[in-house]
Amino acid sequence: MSDTLYDVPGPRAKARNRVLGIITILVVAAILAFIIYRFAESGQFSAAKWQIFTFPLVWQNVGIATLATLGAFALAGLLSLVLGLILSVGRMSEHKWVSIPVTLFIELFRAIPVLILMMIMYYGLPPLGVDFVTPFVAVVTGLTLYNGSVLAEVFRSGVESLPTGQKEAAYAIGLRKSGVMALILYPQAIRAMMPVIISQLVVVLKDTALGFIVTFHELLYLAKFYGSQFTYDAPIIPTTLVFGTIYIILCLILSGVAKWVEVRSRRGPGSAISAEVARTRIVAADGSAA
Repeated sequence: MSDTLYDVPGPRAKARNRVLGIITILVVAAILAFIIYRFAESGQFSAAKWQIFTFPLVWQNVGIATLATLGAFALAGLLSLVLGLILSVGRMSEHKWVSIPVTLFIELFRAIPVLILMMIMYYGLPPLGVDFVTPFVAVVTGLTLYNGSVLAEVFRSGVESLPTGQKEAAYAIGLRKSGVMALILYPQAIRAMMPVIISQLVVVLKDTALGFIVTFHELLYLAKFYGSQFTYDAPIIPTTLVFGTIYIILCLILSGVAKWVEVRSRRGPGSAISAEVARTRIVAADGSAA
């Protein structure tokens, strides 16, 4: 079957592809080697570049910046999930006066880049008399508006991907729409879309780095500050390695927690939803037969 979908490469094509692959690898390796050589020639790999990270105060500031990043991520992630759920309910509403404004809201804030939202909040609102917007508020608000709109579409897609028979069977036994959504559709949709939800939360975590544009003292802001310290000969490579490792560790921890939550949700009370739905279908079928 797979042979009928494309022409199987012959001996000459295989040899040509092998040569092209080797050439590509050599070109990429040469570019990386040149970059590493230039960094080494400028002394970026010397031990003296690491001197700035021998001071306890520097690591104390790194810890404070990490907590600031996690704080903005936690609040923005929670608010994004709540906003996404609310918007998804409005998006699927049968009332046009609800669904149309919500749809416009989602499409608007999905189209605006997060950085522009942060800059509008921090630099655009104070001239209008809104002077309570701090860098933290600007970062959290921008992340919430954008990611909440994206998650709204994720939840809606998860609900609409479920078999329609489940909803019809639930209505047949007298459940209202709120009960159908809360007890049957959303639990299954959230479990089905969990990988996408986690991926979006990882995006929230990484997008906190955009806060340095609005002077939010998070990890990237501190990395840019330490990497440009000419007193210590601008330690770009050490700063990149240290702060890049912190970001990687945070994302790995988030992915691990998400995997644990996904496994627990399958084993917990929510796993009984499918059995309950099956019983609902049976009861509806019996009622139809009667």
